[in-house]
Amino acid sequence: MRRWFGYGAALVAASVALAACAPAPESGGTDAASESCVRMVTNSGGLEDRSFNQSSWEGLQQAEEEFGIEAEAIVSTGETDLAPNVEQAVGSGCELIVTVGFELADATLDQAGANPGIAFAIVDETVEAENVKPVVFDTAQAAYLAGYLAAGVSKTGVVATFGGGNQPPVTLFMDGFVDGVAKYNEVHGTAVRALGWDKATQDGAFTGDFEDINKGKALTEGFIDQGADVILPVAGQVGEGAASAAVERGDVSVIWVDSDGFETLSAEFRPVILTSVLKRTQEAMVQIVGEVLDGSFTNEPYVGTLENGGVEIAPYHDLAPLVTPGLDGEIEGLRQAIIAGELQVESPSAP
Repeated sequence: MRRWFGYGAALVAASVALAACAPAPESGGTDAASESCVRMVTNSGGLEDRSFNQSSWEGLQQAEEEFGIEAEAIVSTGETDLAPNVEQAVGSGCELIVTVGFELADATLDQAGANPGIAFAIVDETVEAENVKPVVFDTAQAAYLAGYLAAGVSKTGVVATFGGGNQPPVTLFMDGFVDGVAKYNEVHGTAVRALGWDKATQDGAFTGDFEDINKGKALTEGFIDQGADVILPVAGQVGEGAASAAVERGDVSVIWVDSDGFETLSAEFRPVILTSVLKRTQEAMVQIVGEVLDGSFTNEPYVGTLENGGVEIAPYHDLAPLVTPGLDGEIEGLRQAIIAGELQVESPSAP
């Protein structure tokens, strides 16, 4: 999804810098960065969504420590909060505003147009404006590895994926996942089936939201009834329903997304987390704050890839015994082939 705002001003990006959010102290000697600030606005998933709100905030906290800036988060609890929260962030006086998710695209675009001297970054969405940096991730690359892994560890020959909504940041994972399964079948002469997503038609199984855990559980139980023993939910908190179903039914594993589910989910789910398709939003936030501080900020998108470490799959943790050395070696070979450009992972939703 792209949103464009054109205006005649020259590119602000190279000249914008974090400005003081508070009056300068009476005595001198304070570094400019220590007076600088950034505001982050979450989407309706909240700050502890075990997804990109949480990881973006962790990144800004790292930037706070590294650069001595002041970071605060404004939490949205519903759709009606979004635009007012972005307006509140702009009113703080900070000259870096971070918004998270497609829900905030319109509000970000509006405020960026009205405030050309402020730098904006939007996570997981593309907004085209001269002072907005999209922070996006080619998650299909890492999801390809996860799909290959899923096919390699499946005992039933059936795996599945579902999303919270049919949106590019969601379906990008699903495209990579089913292509990884197909690659495993090609290499091994197997016929592992991937339920829940048809890449050709760009349609599949969706819960319709990112918060109702019961919907995720019900959908996962249906997949398990069809024989699936590895599930990839791309649905934020809804994915906890998939993990719950896996724990209750047994002999089923889950691939988490965005953050390392083994580390961020409740400990009760650790026995079923095979791996996670990671968006390393933390590193992107630190980089962007640094660019704003040193005056090198531009609206060129940050695109996380396997090559720059912006996407990856997490360790196998407790389920490492399921992954043979041979399978792990094949996955590493695919990783290197993607990084080298020898293997192209394609998706209509690619950034």
